[in-house]
Amino acid sequence: MVDYKVTVSTACLDDAGTSSRVHIKLKGRDGKSERTWLEGDSSFITGAVSSFTVSCPVSIGDLHGIELDKQPPEIQDDWFPVKVVVQSSEGVTYKFPIFCSITTSDVQYFREENALVVQGRCFFATSDRIWELFDPDWRERYYLWHLDGEGMPHCMKAETPSSLPQEVQFSWTKTWEFYSNVIAGLIELNLKGLADSKENWTDLDDIRGILNTKNHVSGYVREHWKDDAFFGYQYLNGVNPMLIRRCSALPKNFPVTDEMVFSRGPYTLVEEMKKGNIFLCDYKLLDGLKPNIIDGKQQYMTAPLVLLHKTPDDKLKPVAIQLKQTPAGDNPIFLHTDSEYDWLMAKVFVRSADFNLHQINFHLLRTHLLAEVFTVSLMRNVLRKHLLHKLLLPHTRYTLHINVLARTNLISENGTFSKFVASGGKALKTILKRSLSSLTYSSLCIPEDITERDLEAVPNFYYRDDGLKLWDIIQRFVQGMLSFHYKSDADVERDEGLQNWISEIFEYGFHSRSSTGIPQSFNTVAELVKFVTMVIFTCSGQHSAVNTGQYDYGGWMPNTPTTMQLPPPTKKGTTSEETLLQTLPNKGQTANAMSTLWLLSNSVSDTAHLVHYPDADFDETIPCELIRAYKGELQTLSARIRLRNMSLEVPYTYMDPAKVENSVAI
Repeated sequence: MVDYKVTVSTACLDDAGTSSRVHIKLKGRDGKSERTWLEGDSSFITGAVSSFTVSCPVSIGDLHGIELDKQPPEIQDDWFPVKVVVQSSEGVTYKFPIFCSITTSDVQYFREENALVVQGRCFFATSDRIWELFDPDWRERYYLWHLDGEGMPHCMKAETPSSLPQEVQFSWTKTWEFYSNVIAGLIELNLKGLADSKENWTDLDDIRGILNTKNHVSGYVREHWKDDAFFGYQYLNGVNPMLIRRCSALPKNFPVTDEMVFSRGPYTLVEEMKKGNIFLCDYKLLDGLKPNIIDGKQQYMTAPLVLLHKTPDDKLKPVAIQLKQTPAGDNPIFLHTDSEYDWLMAKVFVRSADFNLHQINFHLLRTHLLAEVFTVSLMRNVLRKHLLHKLLLPHTRYTLHINVLARTNLISENGTFSKFVASGGKALKTILKRSLSSLTYSSLCIPEDITERDLEAVPNFYYRDDGLKLWDIIQRFVQGMLSFHYKSDADVERDEGLQNWISEIFEYGFHSRSSTGIPQSFNTVAELVKFVTMVIFTCSGQHSAVNTGQYDYGGWMPNTPTTMQLPPPTKKGTTSEETLLQTLPNKGQTANAMSTLWLLSNSVSDTAHLVHYPDADFDETIPCELIRAYKGELQTLSARIRLRNMSLEVPYTYMDPAKVENSVAI
């Protein structure tokens, strides 16, 4: 008899284990083993690394593949194996990368990482060049680029999630919980009779409790949404901390004067700008758009300019708002000294504009769509055994699946955006096109972005504080891993798969625009480290920052209206509470939008966080040590964030590594 030692590693993820009976069949050049039950209690629980013996009468030669299945079929638990390693009696080791969820009882085939099967024969490649020689188009048959609209990043060609390769689809657990949340939200809305309602709200208090969720932040928002200090706070620590910048000179189209904002002294605009106390938020990307028509009724959206002042007690407060970009008699500059409802209406129009620009530019484009570009190019160009593929794979988990759902259910012609959001329809693609054309590499790198917006010294800016620390931790980890793999800059330059990866990202993600600053190739290890750090940060921390708090800050609709039913006021003294209620989204628009925000902010049990970075696919000592150190630094940052949050009235949790998901998966 010839014995083969089989070692199976199960992922360290929630619900990754299985209680099913797992079977394996080894397939070699000269034969195959019998289907063998890998027997053992707790052998496939979360994080388990278990070894078994598979015996064959004679040697079956070099292994090229294995078959796995789990039984019985009626047990509905997903199993997420990371890899299988088989050692022959001759001491030869064969590695089978899995890294996907096995959701059914069907037999699954996995190829040895160096094996090729061409016309029924088995080969063992020693380099990427040999792989390409035997089967040059294998990647393109599974991962195809598709342009969904002019000026938009390319995406994965897939009409439905089921048409995606199985390895990138949701697990059974993820699918069940995701759609359970959808159904729960719809049932709640229908029970309240709101989903199809066209009625306007008649009292702000009636908006409370559309969804029965206990949420401290959302409750705080409901109590403070009218406060100027909270309005300014959201530009730093709400779901869109990406727009605010320090103002050293007023734009020519925003003619604010000292008399307007500091009529009672003791400040002047020039002096406060010199001190760094004046800030600007400019929504010019929304200028000139034709907003959506919903239920036959024209909707409204503005492109405001907002001036904010940092007070001596370190509060950031709005002092002037112009709702349209071009100064005119019918485009007044609203001031913090105006009447209650003139000022409140101006702020609500700003909050609605912020929702629309945030969702399309800073959330959809800069996290979801870019993460998809990074993922598709990785799958097409970098082999599974490559350290870069292993390093980035956890940050691609479920991204293609969630993006296909977004294209079919959220931003499609009949999706949620078209039905309930002012920027739905043609405006959405125009905003995406404008946003991509204005995107820069430096704006995706938080240290450079914070410097470029001159926000290094702004107090109480927790997105910046936590984000910079997280970036540094990721960068040190990436530096260690890539320096282990690439011993010199020359190694980077001659890595064909790596160069193809960045080349396709530049071409298909950024339409070959050199003005973006995105690299077209990598010449040094340092260039590669920076870009990979940006990719990981974008897919994890940045997505968490602009996604996780959506229901926190949007659960109270008046703070984040998805659309406005009446045009902005053209003169002061014409607004009231009744006007505001007629302008806000109606009951059906409110309920459906809030349900969507709740769904997108609600994580499921099948979630992989940064602090649980998988290490089972790394065999070498140094990468494993780097991963342990990485996890330790993330846990330390998490503890410091939790300690700080204990003293905050509104805790900032969106960059806590223990809460940040590894990938764009919701």
